Amino acid sequence: MAPKEPLVISNKDEMRKWSRAMRCQGKVIGLVPTMGYLHEGHLTLVREAHKHANVIAVSIYVNPGQFSPNEDLSTYPSDFDGDIRKLMSVPGGVDVVFHPHNLYDYGNDKRNSNVAIEGDKTVSCVDQGGFGHETWVSVENLQKGLCGNSRPIFFRGVATIVTKLFNIVEPDVAVFGKKDYQQWRIIQRMVRDLDFSIKIVGSEITREDDGLAMSSRNVRLSMKDRQNALSINKSLLKAKSAAAGGQVHSEKLRNLVVQCITEAGGQIDYVEIVDQENLEKVEFINGGPVVLCVAAWFGKVRLIDNMEINLKMDVRK
Repeated sequence: MAPKEPLVISNKDEMRKWSRAMRCQGKVIGLVPTMGYLHEGHLTLVREAHKHANVIAVSIYVNPGQFSPNEDLSTYPSDFDGDIRKLMSVPGGVDVVFHPHNLYDYGNDKRNSNVAIEGDKTVSCVDQGGFGHETWVSVENLQKGLCGNSRPIFFRGVATIVTKLFNIVEPDVAVFGKKDYQQWRIIQRMVRDLDFSIKIVGSEITREDDGLAMSSRNVRLSMKDRQNALSINKSLLKAKSAAAGGQVHSEKLRNLVVQCITEAGGQIDYVEIVDQENLEKVEFINGGPVVLCVAAWFGKVRLIDNMEINLKMDVRK
């Protein structure tokens, strides 16, 4: 059977019309939000969506609202035609690709749309074509810490664009990768708090054969930096093994990871062990499930990764 070519929609009203027509037919709609430049990790999300829905929508949109002016919005890679070919290679394919031009362009308000959240500091790139956007969604506590420390406007931008996509596509199910662990938990909490009738599915991290977590940014790694970046997954596995062996002190596990990555030439952004649900730091791994989260620079590329640790221990060592 020939691969299914998806319908491509760029207009918001047309996207809503399509979704509502599908729902009238009794279809369950699955959404996979992406920023394009798709890799096997994204295709894994599509395959996961097929387990939960009858029809699949994939959004491809590089969201300026989550980039600060000093971040890499202009250099974010794209290959729309390649993305369509990759989506067609998935068994069952996808039914529609939502590929809007600018979801912050309302066409009637020419004011600069940068918004300050700390004094008079401008914090987003929405003014690159945006028109007076001034409504943002913030998940107040979960967006703090981890990636929120070095990217203070990132999750506000993510929560806002995901809210917009939910309101436009109107899915029943949405699938997010757990590589972006904090993002996944933030979206879960936002859906709960704002009473979206959408099931949020977290899909496990997809890795290259050598263990590197798949990311659209991997293409920007030099050969040397890519080899050195393997230290991230190696350090996570080493820490998980140490925890299974009885090491429950978070700081000692953290130091193990830091040492492994820095010895390989990486520059640490953060290494933290946090509760899987509330993302608060834990001193000991002796109660509930935790996740070890890492962000590190190799060359000019910032990579993130994580590993869940689900141990139940009654004693501290």
